[in-house]
Amino acid sequence: MTAPMVVENVLPARIGLAVEGLTKRFSRRAAPAVDGVTFQAPVGSITTLLGPSGSGKSTVLRLIAGLEHPDGGRLVIDGADGTSIPPQDRGIGFVFQSYALFPHMTVRDNVAFGLRVRKRRAAEIIRQVDELLVAVELEGYGQRLPSELSGGQKQRVAFARALAIEPKILLLDEPFGALDAQVRLSLRDWLRRFHEQRALSKDHTPVTTLLVTHDQEEAMELSQQIVVMNEGKVVQVGAPQEVYDHPATPFVASFMGGAHIFRPEPGAALSFVRPHAVKLSKPADGAASVALARVERLIFLGAYVKVALRLPDGNDLAVEISTADFQALGLQEGDRVLANLQDAGLFIGDYSI
Repeated sequence: MTAPMVVENVLPARIGLAVEGLTKRFSRRAAPAVDGVTFQAPVGSITTLLGPSGSGKSTVLRLIAGLEHPDGGRLVIDGADGTSIPPQDRGIGFVFQSYALFPHMTVRDNVAFGLRVRKRRAAEIIRQVDELLVAVELEGYGQRLPSELSGGQKQRVAFARALAIEPKILLLDEPFGALDAQVRLSLRDWLRRFHEQRALSKDHTPVTTLLVTHDQEEAMELSQQIVVMNEGKVVQVGAPQEVYDHPATPFVASFMGGAHIFRPEPGAALSFVRPHAVKLSKPADGAASVALARVERLIFLGAYVKVALRLPDGNDLAVEISTADFQALGLQEGDRVLANLQDAGLFIGDYSI
């Protein structure tokens, strides 16, 4: 006798922010900067708006914050229509790339600014600022001025100031863009840990975060959900692995992971292959008649090597192979190789390259 099947009741994630058909034009003659953008951000999650410069990501953030007024669509914040609510009443914290700290104020006073504007009690301000300085790992820095801080420390202060008002929504506009690589990694790790701690905390409401970036690695590392934008429109929404493994369009495939897009012959279908998915091999003796790719350039990047190939049809293809595979092949510039594209994906439809 088989055991009865147990069906678990899984509740859907509560939506912290819903963006519905958001549209914004800055000129009647130009195309909309934001064109019918729609997505949902679950409570406590990090949702990333990812796309190239000019795709409308920052404009969406400014519309959500109330810094711009939409020409169409609406915002639903924690279940209530927030489209016409004044910016200061939306329960939103904003962190900019440029820090935007008050240079004449100490770290403590910068963090406390929003609390004082809201006329919180002095004891409450002291307690909350102390707690936030610990949260952003800046305890002991309260009396310093911004000019006495490193870039990473300034950005932590900006995070603390945005979080001081206990926002429902935290908006991050390229917050790591002005920092060097090591500091970016450190702050990304801090943000991920902060979200995990808030999700488990009984004393704080989880923060729903929207991150704007053009850095796909940053988006993949931090996000529970990615909203890919291009030319003012949303082209795909999904979990990082879903967007990477199952791109909806050739643009998404190219932008997420640098896939090479090419048109199989015959037919209108487009195929794509990512640099790490191409398998290289040396031709066997007597295979001179096989169409081979030529190694144009080798770029050593530590754990892997970028191989720039010229294909038999004259197109270029970028390939990434591990240093161990590179050494085993003994590749040199000018070598002829077989490039196996069997792992290529396919788009059926009328797409342009």
